[in-house]
Amino acid sequence: MLTLVIGASEHPERYSNKAILMLQKFGHEVLALASRKGSIGNLEFYTEKPDFKQVDTVTLYINPRIQKEYYDYILRLHPRRVIFNPGTENPEFYTLLKEKGIEVQEACTLVLLSTKQF
Repeated sequence: MLTLVIGASEHPERYSNKAILMLQKFGHEVLALASRKGSIGNLEFYTEKPDFKQVDTVTLYINPRIQKEYYDYILRLHPRRVIFNPGTENPEFYTLLKEKGIEVQEACTLVLLSTKQF
C-alpha cells in the first residue's frame, strides 16, 4: 500500500520523520511531500504536488491553515483515507473528504502502526 506523508521533515525528533521510518520498517511504500528539499535515508522529499497514482493513505503533519493549500490536491489523489495526526484536526476538510467518499481518521500514525491498526 502506498502512503503519502505530507509535512515530511529531516529532523529526527519530528513525528513525520518517525512516521516515515516506522512505515518503512513495517514494509509500507512511502512517498514524502515537504515544503523544502530533503531526504530520510534514500527517500527524497517532493516539494511539488505530483500526480501520484494509487495512493491508499495520506497522513498529515501540517496544520489546518496550511492544509487549505492541499485540499484540491488530496481530493484529486482520491486516497482511501486521510489520517489527521494530533494537531492537524480540521472539521472543514473532513466534510470535503467525506463528500468524496474518502475515510477520515483522527489518529496518530505511530500508534496505529505500533498497535497493528494501520
